Amino acid sequence: MTSANNSSSEKDIDRWLEKRVGRLHLWQRLGIERDHKSQVIGRGRNLFHIENWYSIQALIRIILKLTLLYGRGRRNTLAIETRRNAFKLPQLPTAFEGFTILQISDLHLDLHPKFPDTLIENIHQLEYDICVMTGDFRASTNGPIKPTLEALEKVRPHLKQPVYAVLGNHDSIRMVPAMEAMGIRLLLNESISLERNGESIYLAGIDDPHYFRADNLEKASEDIPLDALSILLSHSPEMYRNATHAGFDVMLSGHTHGGQICLPGGIPIMCNVSCPRTYCRGPWRHHQLQGYTSVGSGASIVDVRLNCPPEITLHELQKTRDDSS
Repeated sequence: MTSANNSSSEKDIDRWLEKRVGRLHLWQRLGIERDHKSQVIGRGRNLFHIENWYSIQALIRIILKLTLLYGRGRRNTLAIETRRNAFKLPQLPTAFEGFTILQISDLHLDLHPKFPDTLIENIHQLEYDICVMTGDFRASTNGPIKPTLEALEKVRPHLKQPVYAVLGNHDSIRMVPAMEAMGIRLLLNESISLERNGESIYLAGIDDPHYFRADNLEKASEDIPLDALSILLSHSPEMYRNATHAGFDVMLSGHTHGGQICLPGGIPIMCNVSCPRTYCRGPWRHHQLQGYTSVGSGASIVDVRLNCPPEITLHELQKTRDDSS
């Protein structure tokens, strides 16, 4: 009976999603999600996908325990830092001077039982205008979504409205209906207009470009006026070239975890992306595009961080004089 009920529930979700994102997008996403269960080599923008190599988790833990770093690394995952970043934008509408965006990324909420409470402790007193979440809510890349949604439901009341999000390479598209019912607006190759005192800027989001490659920048930007300031949410920074030439002004990403387990000085051993390391953490620039890659608010594969503390980030939009004029 339970199996039949689950099947019926999935069919209801899929019908809802087909109306929401279209049949082709849904079929592509669900088909690759099924393949994603065992794919370690191939697909996506990287040849090797460590997040699907589950046997390596035990090996990493053994190595860390032998080097007496495991306990410290686990404590570090709960030491979330609040970072601040400014985007200086000559074309920023005056009404948006000082506009602040809280970015939360790579939560992997069900990896550690204390992750939700730790995040709540760090966000409940922050001041910001909107919150954006740049993907990877789930710890695993497949399996049940209920534990993730229950953890997210615990966090959601502590986030101020409005909240926007994109999906990451760990997330199932079947999470979307429940997330939107919580008041988290998913941007699935879509854009919305943010209004303030009669002026507008645009916020766009694309579906995961790293593994699922379900991103569609053309669709995400089709309703954005050419002269409007636009911000792109992309789970991975790998889209930096495409976003630049599509005319976006700002891009917010995550996915890399900044390496998560780094050498002294924050030097990452691995970032799991096919882009320059300068784009793998913190602020960066590519031509006119200003970007920021969060090192993540949680942890992936193992709940350990070394020389790379987790973060939540407050981005302030600042209007500056265009020196080229």
